[in-house]
Amino acid sequence: MNELAGAGIPVTVTCRVLKLSRQPYYRWLANPITDSEVTEACRANALFDAHRDDPEFGHRLPADEAREVGQAMADRTAWRIGDCGFSGVSGLTRCV
Repeated sequence: MNELAGAGIPVTVTCRVLKLSRQPYYRWLANPITDSEVTEACRANALFDAHRDDPEFGHRLPADEAREVGQAMADRTAWRIGDCGFSGVSGLTRCV
């Protein structure tokens, strides 16, 4: 959308054609990555590192290891991130 605005096409027209609201676009433009997304990415990195070390375990052991390195989360959160966030890791699927 930034490219279209740079080419002289108004954001209002672009949003109307794409059937998007302007307000969420401008909100995203002001802060494209939310704090919760950054937190979840840090948790996913900690879980991925723990899972890479011990791939045969489920979500509980990597969650415990992630907590040890400072990424506190519930077991359910670890399961959700692990189930939807790792591609190519044995036993876990990718949610796209």
